[in-house]
Amino acid sequence: MSTTDLYYEDVELGDEIGPIYREVTDAEVLQALSVWGPGTGPSRFTSMDVAKREGLSNAIVPGSMNIAILGQLVTNWSQTVILRKLDVVFRGMVPHNRPLTLKGIVTDKVLVEGVPQLDIDVVMENEEGTPLVIGKATITIPKSG
Repeated sequence: MSTTDLYYEDVELGDEIGPIYREVTDAEVLQALSVWGPGTGPSRFTSMDVAKREGLSNAIVPGSMNIAILGQLVTNWSQTVILRKLDVVFRGMVPHNRPLTLKGIVTDKVLVEGVPQLDIDVVMENEEGTPLVIGKATITIPKSG
């Protein structure tokens, strides 16, 4: 998380978040899946063999985990950020253990009933720059003073 407090007055349209580079490991996927309870055996999320039988080239990261990772991109921008909404569209499968780039850009800045609000387009791309998950985050941040 950023240690810099971010305020509404500090942000301009076109400001960028990231890029942040990361890989989702097999262990991270298993840990995330453990939250759902005991596993029911190998799946496209945990087994390369099962993924290949289902026509995939690799075991994939669960969609809910991809959403959480994009949420972290925004909330780690500043400790003053409050994520209000995150809508995503899955454009491709996110494989384990492959480089990913996460980034965002501020596309709207408004006061909604006096509350400072920002809209941010977010994207998760593979190493070739192909968007795998795209979305729009709505956040609030305080005004300074």
